[in-house]
Amino acid sequence: MSENSQPGKGVEEPRSSTHAHLAGDVIGRHQHGYHQLLYVSSGVLAVHTGEASRVASSARALWIPAGTWHHHRVHGHSSVHTLGFAVHDDLLESRTPVVVAVDALVRELIIACSEPSLPQQEARHLRAVLRDRLRRALVEPLTVPTPDSPLLRRACTLVTDDLRQPRTAAWLARSVGVSERTLARLFRSEFGMTYPQWRTHVRVFHAMVLLAEGATVSETGRRCGWATTSAFIDAFGSTMGRTPGTCRTAP
Repeated sequence: MSENSQPGKGVEEPRSSTHAHLAGDVIGRHQHGYHQLLYVSSGVLAVHTGEASRVASSARALWIPAGTWHHHRVHGHSSVHTLGFAVHDDLLESRTPVVVAVDALVRELIIACSEPSLPQQEARHLRAVLRDRLRRALVEPLTVPTPDSPLLRRACTLVTDDLRQPRTAAWLARSVGVSERTLARLFRSEFGMTYPQWRTHVRVFHAMVLLAEGATVSETGRRCGWATTSAFIDAFGSTMGRTPGTCRTAP
């Protein structure tokens, strides 16, 4: 583990590291006294906070502000890279976790910056370039929010318990005993999105996990509720900007 920043008085020192995890590994609930950029050069890491779940992968890094409670679950054999930033270094100017797109240059910069033996002077130069690139990076929209109200939690559970089933808004409203209009209002007020948008996010989220665990593209599409493989590929590509095959870990 490298330590590329000097500790401040009474403040937890930002740390950077690179390490491997096996599929199924869980990193328990914790927080840091510094901001953290979390990246996975292979595999997938599902990161859960109190308000949402997000995915870090080879194309997506996660910015976790200081003091944010979170826990991780590893899907597929994963190479994990973390970079720490001082609390006054608001690189992405966000008080909540955000996912950013990772291009080829950002990928190599993150990997290089997390090398255990990286000299401090070289680390400063590489981080300066990384900062410039990250400030221009696209913030990715894929987030699965955690519902607050018991009724919406029940509705979401009915969908996620069996993603193979094409649950319509009408079916879901009847199942939880409310009107479609009430259900739509709940999704809008709590999640800021429609039910179909939320369901697509949930299915793509789970698809990324399955692909990282070695499932085939066609199997993943079926298990996540798409009628055809081509429909799955189209929806995945529209959401993630890449094909599902690029996210698959070979068994």
